[in-house]
Amino acid sequence: MVRRNPERRAALLDAAIEVLAGEGARGLTFRAVDQQAGVPVGTASNYFSSRDEILMHAGERVYERLVDDAVLAGGLAGPRDRARVTELMHELVDRVAAFPTGFLALLELRLEATRRPGLRDVLTRRIRADVEFNVGYHEKSGLPGDGTTVVLLWLALNWLIMERLTLPDLFTDDQRHDLVTALVDRLLAGPPPLPPT
Repeated sequence: MVRRNPERRAALLDAAIEVLAGEGARGLTFRAVDQQAGVPVGTASNYFSSRDEILMHAGERVYERLVDDAVLAGGLAGPRDRARVTELMHELVDRVAAFPTGFLALLELRLEATRRPGLRDVLTRRIRADVEFNVGYHEKSGLPGDGTTVVLLWLALNWLIMERLTLPDLFTDDQRHDLVTALVDRLLAGPPPLPPT
């Protein structure tokens, strides 16, 4: 029988995230999750019917931990200009980078999804929902830029965060800060004027 204590289930998924980040998808076993969570052997198997189920729910758990309602509410405060978008993008990069195991676990899950169609479907739905939420949030906020701007920021910043977590010495903190600022400035400046004919 699968147990349904929500706090224990969340703790097991948090442990799975740590295992994914530290050992990779191949290291994710029921025993490894139990050990990471500090619970008796067999606990994870009481909550999840298979390793695939843990993989699928771990990705959801990362997003649960990244969503901060206070940050979302604060994003609608203040001016609706390019400087505010820049500030929000810096906060986003810092918030995601402050949860490195979550981001690294998502990278592991994405790699594993290339071999597991069910996981690929789950991640595609979850990440698509995240992108659509961000586009909708941005459009409702009245901040400059359109949906394409949001998607381009999302793509570029995800890669910058990956570089920060996997190759931290590639760019300095100042360089990363300047890159985020330049990205927002260039995207919100619009396309360059056409040359005279």
